[in-house]
Amino acid sequence: MENPSAQKLINKIQLDLFKKGFDAETLVADLKKLREFSMEEANPVLTKAIRLAYEHVEENGAFLIPIPDDEPVDEDTELVTGGTPANENNLESLDYLLSLFSDLTKKNNLLDLKEYNKAFLAY
Repeated sequence: MENPSAQKLINKIQLDLFKKGFDAETLVADLKKLREFSMEEANPVLTKAIRLAYEHVEENGAFLIPIPDDEPVDEDTELVTGGTPANENNLESLDYLLSLFSDLTKKNNLLDLKEYNKAFLAY
């Protein structure tokens, strides 16, 4: 995200996670504010990722989505996941997702956001 206020908010969210730990209520409120900034930037993948993230946290009281795999997947290859999704907070994955929001100029960041969106919808 290019908006300086959005960058500050992303940094605040990451700092809160590091210092205070996971607080679903605060995180959801901050992500909703961040989504407003993303709508101004007219990036539908980003806006959707933020919305799906806060809906996921609201619904589950935790962030349960793992970091997307680095391995490229052939279209002919069937994805095999490791069974059921984790049932505990994945703060490393949440921090990575937040870092993706910061710089969407990198192609891989946008691709990872799309993978997160798929994971949110599949959860």
